Order: sequence, then structure tokens, then C-alpha cells
Amino acid sequence: MASEEPHHVLDLPRFERPVKLLIVVAPYYRAVADNLLAGARAVLERAGAAHDLVEVPGALEIPPAIRIADRQSNFDGFVALGCVIRGETTHYDTVCNDSSRGLMLLGLDGLCIGNGILTVENMKQAEVRADPEKMNKGGGAAAAALHLVALGRRWGRPGDRGGAGDDRIIIASGGPGEEGPAGG
Repeated sequence: MASEEPHHVLDLPRFERPVKLLIVVAPYYRAVADNLLAGARAVLERAGAAHDLVEVPGALEIPPAIRIADRQSNFDGFVALGCVIRGETTHYDTVCNDSSRGLMLLGLDGLCIGNGILTVENMKQAEVRADPEKMNKGGGAAAAALHLVALGRRWGRPGDRGGAGDDRIIIASGGPGEEGPAGG
């Protein structure tokens, strides 16, 4: 059982240059996803960070979507949001383990990702964890991504996304050699 004692929450980092994150959400359980998204957006707004949003069918599609976005854009970080509720089969274990491992591998490759994929036993647990007025796990995932972006910028090298290099935000392009609408 989790401790009843409140945990420590770091203050949000401050940024001298604009920050843009991509939120990747799996709305399989729409009400839960909407609450996770509301919490994440509120934290990003408080930090002054811009964001884009994409939806994918389920939690297993979140890591590949982040990889695709990373290869075809230059977001500073990513927020992964979704919910996996235990069912009657071992598919729950596969989805939980593989989505989490996929995000961890991307993070170890240098992507700044906040993991807000809930892995719960029932809908009641999901609702409490997703609620921005209760556990606010969506907001926590957004804050985690922002903290990793701040670390990347602190220790980045020129030319890295986090360093003193290119500040343009490029979203997925229409084809090879084409820059996205926000490119310069």
C-alpha cells in the first residue's frame, strides 16, 4: 500500500527559450485520457510551454508514435498519456511492460519523456490517478518531461536540441526535404 504521506514535488523549471512538447495520448478510455490531458495541459501552460497533440489507438502505439515524431520533427520533449486496466488475460502484462520499456529505451536514447501511462487494477483507480484535482498523473508526466528538457538544455552541446543550437520548431513535414509549417 502506498504511503499516506505527501511526496515532494519539484518546482517547475524556468526556460529562457521557448519549449514545445508533443503530447501523445491513447484515448482508449476517453474520460480517463481527457483528465490526464487536462492535467498535462495545465502544467505546460503554467510553465509557458507550447504543445501539440496526437492520438494513437492504444498504449502500445505511444512509443512508436514518439519515435516517429522525434525523427520527423524537433520537439523538445514528449508526454505519454494513456491507461491500461487489468483484464482477464495476460495481455495486460504485455501492454504495461512493453509500453513502459519502449518509453524507457527512448529516454535512454536521449528523448525527454514524461510517462503518464496509468497501469491500474480497475477504473476507480484510473479515475483517481487521472483526476487533475486528485493525483494528477497527467500533470506529473508533463512536469517530468519539462524537468528532462531543462536538464538537456543545461548540459546540451551546440547543435543539440537542448543546447545552444537551432531554436526552430519543425513539425512533421510533407515529404523529404520539405520543412514543416513552423520551419524557418
